[in-house]
Amino acid sequence: MPEPAVTVQAIVSLSDIQDIVDDLKVRPGALLPILHAVQNRYGYIPNAGVPVIAQALNLSRAEVHGVISFYHYFRSERGGEHTLYVCRAEACQSMGSRELEAYIKEKLGVDFHGTSADGKVTLEPVYCLGNCACSPNVRLGDSVHARMNKSKVDQLLSEVTS
Repeated sequence: MPEPAVTVQAIVSLSDIQDIVDDLKVRPGALLPILHAVQNRYGYIPNAGVPVIAQALNLSRAEVHGVISFYHYFRSERGGEHTLYVCRAEACQSMGSRELEAYIKEKLGVDFHGTSADGKVTLEPVYCLGNCACSPNVRLGDSVHARMNKSKVDQLLSEVTS
């Protein structure tokens, strides 16, 4: 299991990024493992790290940026201490996830890809958490929470914002 991302106060160290790259660059298909490791370390992929990654893998910076922007999981900007993913797949929609996502957006005061004013929670959409029989679902960190409603969201958010 990957190590949790550090808080939003993390200082980007190009030597740390270089160490990550050096450890993983020999793996087949090394770009994705490197990007995951950097994001796990900082909570996002710092723009300053892209040239380090590109050079080590003999890729252009545009190719690395293309992969970062293609996959919804990767962030190129700092997020909150915690990320709340709201499932937007059809099964969850049929069980009320649209109303739930509107409630969460209002409660956090952000839209998708935004971070609450206190820096605690970043809100992200996701298109299936693989728990369709127990819709609607959200994921906070590595934990999927099923059959969500407003009171369950309130309880979940109180655990990470207090």
